[in-house]
Amino acid sequence: MKIRGDRECKSCGTRWSYYDSGSVACPECGSVHSVGVDDPTEHTDSPVELDLTPLRNKVDEVTTDELAREAAEACRTYTRKRGFIDTGRLKPLDETFVAAVELGAVAAAFARRARPSDAAELYVLDLLGGADRGERPGHEAVPDAFRAAFGLAMADAVDSYQRDVRSYLDDNPDEHARRLSGRIRDHRKRIEALDGDVDPADANRLMHAARDLGRYINGDENAAVTADNWLSGLDGDVL
Repeated sequence: MKIRGDRECKSCGTRWSYYDSGSVACPECGSVHSVGVDDPTEHTDSPVELDLTPLRNKVDEVTTDELAREAAEACRTYTRKRGFIDTGRLKPLDETFVAAVELGAVAAAFARRARPSDAAELYVLDLLGGADRGERPGHEAVPDAFRAAFGLAMADAVDSYQRDVRSYLDDNPDEHARRLSGRIRDHRKRIEALDGDVDPADANRLMHAARDLGRYINGDENAAVTADNWLSGLDGDVL
């Protein structure tokens, strides 16, 4: 959405940036009555961080099932607040966001299982260990129990990014980017139609294609080629 991010408080005259604070309340007097003093600019991101340290500190105190439920909620709270357009600029599809979406989906799937395997438990703990730093296991390590959850997580991360890509392209038209975006959409819908039950390598390819599309939009011409390569691998699987 387009907002006037540079604000001036009507009560005390203080000026601040909504882009930095993420709050409409005046940082000096707390008033919520303010006016924008700049031009409306597309902005969807919020200044929010994912910190899983408190959960990691409880690993020896609570069950993995309880940790999984709390991790899933923490990741949902984080991803709901995230966006990818910052004061009119398209941001990358970053690993912290992708890892948070994956941990949220995998942890929720773990919590629903009556008798999760040791491999499933170790995978959840591995994700918990580094998701807030953008660290996660490779797609080849995904246990069979989480195959569908992983596929849907990658599709969800791509969908979130694509919504902002489409908004950005509305204001900054690029036909080649539009075509790549349309191919990404088609493959995402295929994964969703299969309830995520696809080869994790394919779900991983889709995420990388979306990431490289963002890099291309931001000026990396070579990224259009790599995005096309990721998608060509998926096209071959459909044939």
